[in-house]
Amino acid sequence: MKILKTVLASLCITAFTLFTSCDTDDKFENTTTDPIVATAAAFKNIKLQALENQTQYFQFDANDGNISLTSNNGVQININTNCLTLNGNATTGTIDLEYVELFEKGNMLTTNKPTMGTLPNGDKALLISGGEFFIEATQNGQVLDTSCNIQLVVPSSLTGGADNAMTLWEGNIDLDDNLTWDENEDPIGQDGVFVEGGEYYAFLGQFGWSNIDRFYNDPRPKTLIQAQAPLGYNFDNSAIYLSYDGEDTGLAQLDTYDENLNLFSEHYGQIPIGLECHVIFATEDNGVWRYAVKQVTIVDNHIITFNYNETTTATEAQFINIINALP
Repeated sequence: MKILKTVLASLCITAFTLFTSCDTDDKFENTTTDPIVATAAAFKNIKLQALENQTQYFQFDANDGNISLTSNNGVQININTNCLTLNGNATTGTIDLEYVELFEKGNMLTTNKPTMGTLPNGDKALLISGGEFFIEATQNGQVLDTSCNIQLVVPSSLTGGADNAMTLWEGNIDLDDNLTWDENEDPIGQDGVFVEGGEYYAFLGQFGWSNIDRFYNDPRPKTLIQAQAPLGYNFDNSAIYLSYDGEDTGLAQLDTYDENLNLFSEHYGQIPIGLECHVIFATEDNGVWRYAVKQVTIVDNHIITFNYNETTTATEAQFINIINALP
């Protein structure tokens, strides 16, 4: 009997040893295998590809005079070709036009074109958009200028209806590829936007990025928020955005970064306390998007943390639909 008990005990010990050994190996593999994070170049390329996917192309002759083009979403683009110049000289021959229109926050995110406007004191705050637009005319790859206004007729139904508080903004992209909007302050009043018949009429004095916007208005006390990306991700290979609940045509971005603390921030203290929103981490993973979305109610000095195991992947189309579906 003692021999039998000894044999059974040995078998139990052996089985337990094998089980715990396998379990230890599995844990070792899970904790020592780091995710392959995106490179800065890969993250930049996926945003450029998203922008290319939103770009429309037109072609016309320099002698056509006043022309009217219609975009995929029904925006009317009116250009006088007689006003187009190259190095101050009138153009002749074929002209190529690149055009981008963004109306939803999913497309704003994937193209990295959030709606952050410059306040009079230099801080940035969320803008609610009636449409973001990029227009550029070229000839043989050389960018043209215009001496006349470019007119856009934009259906206000694309962004929830007409809003008489909208004004015209010009976009500026910095060395970090971040877009900031500055309100148009043309002293002679040639450029601007007005509403008529359910459409925005915008008059652009130059090519480039333009936006029909107004500041988001919230009387509640404001605070500064910060967000931490997963380990290995930083300002070069990822981004963090803020989607305000109830606003479909505006997207904020945490556009500053503390590399010592690995913290993204808007650093202006412009986020309303009590705001219900979704904070979005976005990066690239093997040609698709890796992301995480957190539902948050903002508190004073809020810090949001993302972990890698909270992220998942999606194609560009899937990711756009996910962001557009946020409340």
